[in-house]
Amino acid sequence: MTDYGEEQRNELEALQSIYPDSFTGQNLQNHVESVSVLSENPSCFTITVTSDAGQDGEIVETTLRFTYTEEYPDQAPLYEIQSQENLEDGDMQEVLTLLQQQAEENLGMVMIFTLVTAVQEKLNQMVDLMKNRKEEEKLRKEREAEEAEKVLFQGTVVTIENFLSWKAAFDLDMAELRRRRQKEEEQGGRSKLTGKQLFERDHNLDTSDIQFLEEAGNNVEVDESLFQEMEDLDLDEDDPDFDPLELGSEED
Repeated sequence: MTDYGEEQRNELEALQSIYPDSFTGQNLQNHVESVSVLSENPSCFTITVTSDAGQDGEIVETTLRFTYTEEYPDQAPLYEIQSQENLEDGDMQEVLTLLQQQAEENLGMVMIFTLVTAVQEKLNQMVDLMKNRKEEEKLRKEREAEEAEKVLFQGTVVTIENFLSWKAAFDLDMAELRRRRQKEEEQGGRSKLTGKQLFERDHNLDTSDIQFLEEAGNNVEVDESLFQEMEDLDLDEDDPDFDPLELGSEED
């Protein structure tokens, strides 16, 4: 007949020597409220498992709490994650799934060391994944920055579709601008016509100057004393030094 108590005591002593700094053993009688479905006087203990440090010194850590069942190791021990550091909910579920798998595979043998070793390997894998995720995130940001820079220098690629869309919007804007300018000119009374437009609108302008001269012709008085008979003037037009201005000066 198997002495489960003896096997459990021997494993506890071995675990204390393997994990002297992370092992804490205690009798469950003082902590009955934290465990369900227990037999008389089971032993409960915790082991803190820490991963190797990552590239930037990051680590993941979890404290596992084990409780021996009455017929351990023929029955799997009770286990739970008591605390953790840098583990997300999905990571903790992976750890619990791993513990269940290892416990089923090692029934009949003391297994705490095997379970803890499997968890530590898992934590090391998680640190590597954290490193990979950081590198992927860094590369993603670099690609986004490069794409943004390309867009800044290249601008929008012109296609038939976006050109037609731009052209339609441009035509609407120009039509609206012309409408506003015409309205402003009409409201401000600042509509200016060219000479051609004035003649086209008022044909009387064609003869206005002639009519003015005809009406004023009979009223124009001419002072004949201001003029001299051209034949009385002694003009030597062949003289190269001839200056008609000198004629007036001599009479003065």
